Amino acid sequence: MIIIRPIQNSDYESLHRIAVESGHGFTSLPVNEELLRKRISRAETSFTKEVTQPGDEGYLFVMEDTETGKVVGTSGIEAAVGLDDAFYHYHLGKVVHSSRELGIYNTVETLALCNDYTGASEICTLFLGEDYRKNNNGRFLSRFRFLFIAEHTERFSETVIAEMRGVSDDHGRSPFWDWLEEHFFSMDFPTADYLTGIGKKEFIAELMPKYPIYVNLLSDEAQKVINKVHTKTVPALRLLEAEGFARRGYVDIFDGGPTVEATRESIKSVRESSKCQVVIGEVSDTENYIICNTKVEQFRAVLVTASLRATADQVVISQEAADALQVSEGDWIRLIAN
Repeated sequence: MIIIRPIQNSDYESLHRIAVESGHGFTSLPVNEELLRKRISRAETSFTKEVTQPGDEGYLFVMEDTETGKVVGTSGIEAAVGLDDAFYHYHLGKVVHSSRELGIYNTVETLALCNDYTGASEICTLFLGEDYRKNNNGRFLSRFRFLFIAEHTERFSETVIAEMRGVSDDHGRSPFWDWLEEHFFSMDFPTADYLTGIGKKEFIAELMPKYPIYVNLLSDEAQKVINKVHTKTVPALRLLEAEGFARRGYVDIFDGGPTVEATRESIKSVRESSKCQVVIGEVSDTENYIICNTKVEQFRAVLVTASLRATADQVVISQEAADALQVSEGDWIRLIAN
């Protein structure tokens, strides 16, 4: 069975393997033992912490194939970004140059450095091994987070964002960064990306242009990739858009990829998920549900067939599913059709 659970210290080797597999542009998992171990330790602390409002917690989950014991994917939620380190974006704006007397009116797009998303919750660190990109595992690995948020709203902000991976090639070359590198940074994209991943962000404040950049002054290649996603990220973007996430003109400062946002209560899976009591028995229906327990430290989620008794606020699940969820007859769970 495929389950999702909080990461633990014994998962380090698996997390390191995933960091290597994820490649360039996956800033949240740098190939660095000290940082990865700190990420695990921080997650373990976050899951055990008593919380009344979002702070510096970082919840990192893993997807595990219980038949083999192999960790095959990761998925994370940051409770509130930018509280310890500045959280940067470019905001796409407009400047008008006009002269009524001369009959000239020109609109120019600009990129302005900002910290507008400070304090927002962020869904992040989504990666699934290629062999498991089937059977709706990817949807499961993304959407279960919204059930966790719905169950524990006090742990998360009213605004939820996701940074989408921008355009880069197989060697980590980003057309957007190439222009910035040439004029301001003198370091390649993988190096800048890695430094950010390991927390060394001072160079951004020191070297990033302080004033708005006129987009039409960028190279044609750089202009074309602003607000565009990597081809491998398109399915993830479509899923989030179906959940109600939308672009608001914010892009990544390194690869120009879009950031999408939604208010917590407007997210489809938060809004439409429901709580039911467990009935353990034979499942007669064929519809798949994402089901999670209501715990934090012992959180579990599964994707299984279940028989929903909506009028009675009950759901029938198999003994195997109940064991995976660590629930008993009469316990409450949260679910949504997948």
